[in-house]
Amino acid sequence: MLPQQDYYALLGVTRDASQEEIKRAYFDAAQKFHPDKNTAAGETELFLGVQQAYEVLSNPKRRTQYDATLPPEERPSLPYTYKVLYSRPNLIHLNEPQMLYFILELGVPVAARQSPSLPLNVCLVLDRSTSMQGEKMDILKATAIQVLRNLRPQDILSVVAFSDRAEVIVPAAYHQEKARLEAKIQMIQPSGATEIYQGLEAGTKEVMRSLDGKRISHIILLTDGHTYGDEQQCLALASKLADHKIGISGMGIGQEWNDIFLDVLSTRTGGSSAYIAHPQDIKRLLLEKFNTLAQTYAEDVTLDTKPVEGVELTYAFRLQPDPSTIALREDTLHLGSILQNTSTQVIFEYIIHPKAVKSDSLIILDGTLKVAIASQVMPVPSFRMDLRRSVSDSPQTEPPPPQIVQALSRLMLYRMQERARKHVEKGNIGDATHQLQSLASNLLIQGERSLAQTILLEVEHLQMQNALTIEGSKKIKYGTRSLINAPSKKELI
Repeated sequence: MLPQQDYYALLGVTRDASQEEIKRAYFDAAQKFHPDKNTAAGETELFLGVQQAYEVLSNPKRRTQYDATLPPEERPSLPYTYKVLYSRPNLIHLNEPQMLYFILELGVPVAARQSPSLPLNVCLVLDRSTSMQGEKMDILKATAIQVLRNLRPQDILSVVAFSDRAEVIVPAAYHQEKARLEAKIQMIQPSGATEIYQGLEAGTKEVMRSLDGKRISHIILLTDGHTYGDEQQCLALASKLADHKIGISGMGIGQEWNDIFLDVLSTRTGGSSAYIAHPQDIKRLLLEKFNTLAQTYAEDVTLDTKPVEGVELTYAFRLQPDPSTIALREDTLHLGSILQNTSTQVIFEYIIHPKAVKSDSLIILDGTLKVAIASQVMPVPSFRMDLRRSVSDSPQTEPPPPQIVQALSRLMLYRMQERARKHVEKGNIGDATHQLQSLASNLLIQGERSLAQTILLEVEHLQMQNALTIEGSKKIKYGTRSLINAPSKKELI
């Protein structure tokens, strides 16, 4: 155990943490070690230590006195691996903007890879609106029953069905009478309209009932339709869930759901959205998601950033384990989770403006990396990320790392469809057509004939109707996203 007098380590924060960060860290630690939830030996003492740490650090005068007694700060020992790859070794003194990319890679230490998987606290939030009737609902209910049967004794599952109102079908609990609960799931009947907030709110209450710092807490939302008028309520709720380290995965079934909204909703918590083109795919994708959750090592990775003059973060994308755009709307970036068997990789794109390269060294990122690992008794220390590049009069000649080159090559395809969609939204049909034709050509070169053909058909529709089809736009978006981690095809035209 860490020395009790190290109050910053007890709360898992850096010595320059703000009062808000200290308050949030205290809430998380107190929830994890509270005697009402924990009876393990030593955890009551840890809870008392956390309380004492907060009493000192939340009082500016007492904190100053305490800081004066501390020895020089040492680099913390981290329970995860950490690596950064840069696209270029240096920047140049230039009077025009420069691009810089880097990949942040986080993984599991070898010694921890065989540790037992963590218990789950998962809520299935299922759309039961009228449009779900038939095959979609039948497969969805059968899959929910399969999930229930697959639960381990330590897992907690809840099920919520929603339309324009929500109903808790299976309350959050350890489930012994599975036959009775299966019958309740089987009785779900489609009716009403789609109001996602109703389902999310009910699902949140179920997950919060069993919220425990030693579990992976997650909401899986499945829907086939648009929600109307409650989008901002949903997004505000997602932000609150992120504060509690509760993730959201959104799965859209068929063609009529809003992929942009579901993407934003999921990424606010570090999650991602998925496209279920055919009802037959529901079972495979939902069971795969549960398997992924069971492989979670660190449930929440966030990066708090401070502004650096002349340095602009323009794009961030999680390459693996589940490819997804990272929302840049706040100073806290939710990077997702770390799995036992797959490292987490996020690529960052920066524009370096001329005023930033006046000296011989430049801070690219001034931030703090925070990783929540439920299996760790003590809070994981926050890690200060101070990323710098030298600035010279001429570029160094070494090529970018192959990992950066491959990532940018794959990501280029996804970003081309992003740009095409934006052009369509603005009415720039010619520019959108050019982007899609270029994308199709690149895909043909890489052997992705089916997706390229889909894009060329969309180009024809775009030129005649000045719009993409709902189905085609989803196929292109999620098709190019899936290629980011897919093995390259050997056949070329």
